Order: sequence, then structure tokens, then C-alpha cells
Amino acid sequence: MLGEDPAKAGLSWRNKIGIVLQSNNDAAEITVEEILNFFSDYYVNPRNVDEVINAVGLEEKRKSRGRELSGGQRRRLDVALGILGNPELLFLDEPTTGFDPEARRAFWDLIRGLRADGTTILLTTHYLDEAEALADRVGVINNGRIVEVATPATLGGRDNAKVIVRWSEGGNMKEERTDSPTELLRSLSARLAGEIPELTVSRPTLEDIYISMIEGEA
Repeated sequence: MLGEDPAKAGLSWRNKIGIVLQSNNDAAEITVEEILNFFSDYYVNPRNVDEVINAVGLEEKRKSRGRELSGGQRRRLDVALGILGNPELLFLDEPTTGFDPEARRAFWDLIRGLRADGTTILLTTHYLDEAEALADRVGVINNGRIVEVATPATLGGRDNAKVIVRWSEGGNMKEERTDSPTELLRSLSARLAGEIPELTVSRPTLEDIYISMIEGEA
């Protein structure tokens, strides 16, 4: 990892790694700023504390104690601690578990910002939309074994999967999977006199592909 054996690597290597576990912040009685200033002394080349606070969107909470933060804000503080040492590689374990949709989207923006700054991120998640939104490459793990690693667009042959066409006909919703969606749409248009009611055309979602891969492993 990063060119070294983790079992033998020294302090300089460990300073290149950031880890954010599912619960990593128990400092309830000191402020955000104090927490970060305290932990920055542990690193050889820490990021500027003000810069880190700005990066995770806690500017208005820098003087707030840990116990005064919301769940989403505490998670941002966890990430602040994870990036404080200016890591080249950041591990995030289920970072948005328990977040509401708005908080999740805000956190995604934070992750994208870190990636744009050059940080490599290894993220574990059960949210398939999160993996699709954030990942350059996705790895599927089943029973402790890596099933496949690929881009979200190509995982499990997704890029070659049949197109799903759904429409309404005779008062019922119908669905067909096809390699030739244009031909099917032409046929439907002729049969239904032009307009195809409630038409949707899509490829399988990442969740569809994930489920088929896991079921195939069973």
C-alpha cells in the first residue's frame, strides 16, 4: 500500500493514511477547533486547522463543543480528523449511515472536494446510489470475497446489459428487455398509433446489477 508493506512501514508511511471509522469522535466537552488543534500535534505535516474546518463546512461550528453538534456535523468532524494529517489515502467506513437525504448530498459534495484536491479515497457503503455518485471504481464483496472490481458503468456487464423498456398498454404496465430498443419503439409506435403511453427506457441500475451478482454467487 502506497509502495510499502503496512506491517513493516514506519511513522512517515502512517502519516500518509487517514481513517474514518463509523464512530470516531468522543470529545464531547471541547470545541471543534480545540479538538483539531490537539490532534494536529500528532502529525509531521498536518493541514492548517482553519483550512480543514473550511473544507468540511464547520466554519460556523468551530467554537461549538462536540456534544452540541448534530449527527451530520459530528460526521464532518470525523472526516476533519481523518484529513488533518494531509493523507494521500483516506479510508471511509459507511460515512453516511443514518444521514437524512439532504445531509447525504452535502457529504457527497465534501467527498468530491477531497477527491478534487488529490486525495485517494477508499469508501465502504451499502448505498448503491452513493457508490454510483462517488466512485471511479466499485468493488462488490460477498461473504468476504471480492466478486468483481470495475467502473460503475461496466460492473457486471452493465454497459452491455439489455435495455429495459416500460410502457402502458390496455390499462396495464408492460416491460420488455431488449438489445434493440429502437426497433421495439418503432414497433410499439406503429401498434399504438404514434404515442407510447408512460414510456420509459433505461438500463439496469447499479442496484439491479449488484443484486444479480450476489444472487449468482448464492
